[in-house]
Amino acid sequence: MSPLLSAGQLAGLSQVTIVDVRYRLLGPPGRGDYEAGHIPGAVFLDLDADLCGTPGPGGRHPLPDPADLQESLRRAGIHPDVPVVVYDGGDGLGAGRAWWTLRWAGLTEVYVLEGGFPSWEAAGGPVSADVPVVEPSELVVKPGGMPVVDAEGALELARQGKLFDVRAPERFRGETEPIDPVAGHIPGARNAPGDLPADLPRDEPFGLYCGSGVTAARAALAAVVAGFEQPVVYVGSWSGWITDPQRPVAVGD
Repeated sequence: MSPLLSAGQLAGLSQVTIVDVRYRLLGPPGRGDYEAGHIPGAVFLDLDADLCGTPGPGGRHPLPDPADLQESLRRAGIHPDVPVVVYDGGDGLGAGRAWWTLRWAGLTEVYVLEGGFPSWEAAGGPVSADVPVVEPSELVVKPGGMPVVDAEGALELARQGKLFDVRAPERFRGETEPIDPVAGHIPGARNAPGDLPADLPRDEPFGLYCGSGVTAARAALAAVVAGFEQPVVYVGSWSGWITDPQRPVAVGD
């Protein structure tokens, strides 16, 4: 089954946990949007505070500590035997990373509302400002549900020609870097800000990275939708790579 659901499909589900993960990379937190109106029954999870670890050597959006993530997911009432649908503001960033993180945490039935909250509104779905009272769950986080690599693993994939940088071309080439203090890319990586190469085998592992592991998670979701079986995310991504000045940096194509 595709990890994407339409607004109509979501409306037809009788038992589901809905999670609002509206998020802006450079802007105010999404909680304000949630409080102004959300899908009835949806709970809110903050991508930075609930679904990622503390920024540092692991990048700006590192993997969360499993115990911390477990606490957040329990508080949201997420159960391992109830499907979870995540949605964001429509760009797929928050939802893509939330989908990937929940899958990494061991949940198997995780879906993304295609088009996010705007698609729900466009379909005439009801909207509520009421915050639901949620009974905490006893979910146990089991890390490892999605494959990851560290910096050394990412470099090895790059040497094999199987590491894809999904940032904009000008950031990949090092011509500009609006967020991180160093511009450029991991040597050997290939730039793929849109679709992956047509000749890339769908049953072999390959790596994805971006600035901080958010866009890369969205790219992993897109790859799964397209039929690729083994997208591997370098969660630290560029922001984690450059925390070690001994790691090489490439610029240009």
